[in-house]
Amino acid sequence: MNWIGTRLAELQLAFMLLTRLPVGKLTSHVPELADARWAFPLVGCIVGCIIASSYIILSQLMLPSFAAAILAITAGLFSTGAIHEDGLADCADGFGGGQNRKKKLAIMRDSAIGSYGTLSLIIITGLRILLLSMLPATLEIIPPIIICSVISRYAMVGYLCLLPAARQEGLGNQASGNNNHTLLLAGLFALPAFIIGAFSLIYVIIAIVGVAFLWGIIARYQVGGQTGDVCGAGQILCETAGWLMLVSNYIDL
Repeated sequence: MNWIGTRLAELQLAFMLLTRLPVGKLTSHVPELADARWAFPLVGCIVGCIIASSYIILSQLMLPSFAAAILAITAGLFSTGAIHEDGLADCADGFGGGQNRKKKLAIMRDSAIGSYGTLSLIIITGLRILLLSMLPATLEIIPPIIICSVISRYAMVGYLCLLPAARQEGLGNQASGNNNHTLLLAGLFALPAFIIGAFSLIYVIIAIVGVAFLWGIIARYQVGGQTGDVCGAGQILCETAGWLMLVSNYIDL
């Protein structure tokens, strides 16, 4: 397969991993998960557009902003299959209920959800609905929402490239590896988000980067590195932090 075909297969795999959007099936070439990491910011661009456009369209249908936000968040959940929320719940249960690294990882692998996971989902989802409902339902919010979605998924690439895998199996291990080339390529696609945000949304970017760095430290302390759940939780926490600063910016205006 040529270079373009290989990159397209990796892009397709990234969408298959991080979303439930119909992107077809991989046939002739199935790339490694680690090779598809560069496309995570591109996935974020599409998901962010889905959430922002859904909120605007639903608001134009004369729905109350809070109801439009609920349905827009729901559209985002359907597009991703709630993969990031699942990671958040698993990390909350594991980090909160495990007495040691082995126990924490075992809890995170358990498909059952506990009280910590339930509360984390209620708090984060409720906060995200509230924040989105406070934004104006106009086209001007599409770039900021996309910026938060792109940079938060670039943080996932950072975890996979810079943190050791906490397990010897699982998606986190399969997609891990200290590959600066992948990190730089993902950064190239995330660069427009950083550049655009630097002009008018610098505090949003600072919040996302700050939470990403803090979550990486917490994950390293709690389980010794990254897992798929850690990456998913990091994405949703970073994005929500960006939304929080975005709303603060609009309130100030």
